[in-house]
Amino acid sequence: MNETPPSLLGLTTYLMSKTGKTARGLLADRLAERGLRLWHMAVLAALRDFGPHVQRELATRLSIDRSDVVKIVDGLGGVDLVERARDTTDRRRVTVTVTPAGRALLESLEAEALAVQEEVLAPLDSSERAQLTALLRRVHDGARESEPARPGR
Repeated sequence: MNETPPSLLGLTTYLMSKTGKTARGLLADRLAERGLRLWHMAVLAALRDFGPHVQRELATRLSIDRSDVVKIVDGLGGVDLVERARDTTDRRRVTVTVTPAGRALLESLEAEALAVQEEVLAPLDSSERAQLTALLRRVHDGARESEPARPGR
């Protein structure tokens, strides 16, 4: 029997962590069926939502190590989901752009994410879901403001 100690159930941070881990695992499993990871989806979403990025700036925006971004972009580029181009004024800079195929895949991945969300939030009605989303957004925004800057990433 795997019973959670009541003292942990009284900790919101514990509940957020466990629920997040469950949701992340469900989405990661769905992405893995396509040979993808969560970072692939994050990179595609950032490129679609914010436009082309220099790889270094993409790493900073997503708080991913630069070398990991290179690997992720290489993988996405290898299957024509992103395009890379050297900056003509600074050959060290590589700009990454999402392709139409990358946009189409992201739409499909977002549908998978919504299905996972539906599964995880099934115990809540629509009003409760809206309330939870609003509260989590406030917590998320507050946590981002208190995050220490991590230069060199």
